[in-house]
Amino acid sequence: MNITVHRPGELTAADRAAWTALQSKAHLDGAPELANPFLAPEFALATAHGRRGVRVAVVREDGEPAAFFPFQRSVTGVGRAVGLGVSDCQGLVHRPGFRWDARELLRACGLVLWEFDHLVGGQGPFEAGAGGGVRAFPSPVIDVDQGYDAYLGHLRERSPKFTRTTLAKERRLGRDHGAVRYVHDERDPAALAALMGWKSAQYRRTGRSDRFAHPWITELVRRLFHTRTGSFAGVLSVLYAADVPVAAHFGLRSERVLACWFPAYDPAFAKYSPGLVLHLRMAEAAAADGIAYLDLGRGQKDYKDSLKTRELAVSEGWVALRHPVALGHRARRAPVRALRNTVLSRPEFFGPADKLLKRIGEIRALGKESRNRAVRM
Repeated sequence: MNITVHRPGELTAADRAAWTALQSKAHLDGAPELANPFLAPEFALATAHGRRGVRVAVVREDGEPAAFFPFQRSVTGVGRAVGLGVSDCQGLVHRPGFRWDARELLRACGLVLWEFDHLVGGQGPFEAGAGGGVRAFPSPVIDVDQGYDAYLGHLRERSPKFTRTTLAKERRLGRDHGAVRYVHDERDPAALAALMGWKSAQYRRTGRSDRFAHPWITELVRRLFHTRTGSFAGVLSVLYAADVPVAAHFGLRSERVLACWFPAYDPAFAKYSPGLVLHLRMAEAAAADGIAYLDLGRGQKDYKDSLKTRELAVSEGWVALRHPVALGHRARRAPVRALRNTVLSRPEFFGPADKLLKRIGEIRALGKESRNRAVRM
């Protein structure tokens, strides 16, 4: 086994093709989760434009690529998943039957620790290397490999009232505001800007950190919007009433997986549940486009529970060597993660915390409005 480490842009065309081929065949090899676009070379390359330390380890056996491991390394040797915080799938892309030692891989990559929060299933060496410090979380998906009609039938059987109400709201939206139309792959940058504006407002309104206040995330999304290869694309989907955009979503697609990422809608149309209508249209278009499933991503949300057909499992944790830097990083990060996960998993804690965050968002909005009035005066 030979392991070499490269910047994403340094990979040869042959290596990128081998990486893509492993993802394309993953469903045939019993590891369909490896086809997730967040594990694609295009995502690593796009992230490397705005983040330092993005690297890819190429593992070769008998001179041929057997696995690809994208990661992000600090100057102290602390490793993170590429785009940690916005990446919804992480791990090592490998050929069938490949076995690796997690700590040996870390040493070859110059890492003392590798941290992840959406580790894909089937990554046993990383889980074993974490020494029991890994926690699994559900990541709901929408299966459309049998076609949209089959999915809609499943939805009607499992949640008849939800399905009936959502479809009725779509018809009402059309009656009240003009014909509803859906564009699965919108290429207008203005629609992307509208989506990011809605999403930023939603983050602030609910007291969350605004991801689009970070220039590198905004630039990453714009770069991925313009990224198109035969096996990867950034996809902007928009729901219109007449010519007015009312909801939009930006995600990433590989040959068989559409990874849902940034959904948002215009609050002025909230009574029509445009986000739910949008997701049904996305499922329909994805099925027609040969997608096997939509990955809604880790996180407990009512709309995900309503739309899902099943759940994948993703893991959070780290694998580390015995090293002072690794010990220090774990000492700082472990209490924060434990507190956050406890709040998210316990309704008696999450409810009050969510209300507090929304109240903070309201206070921020009032403060911004007061400052704007003062400027105008």
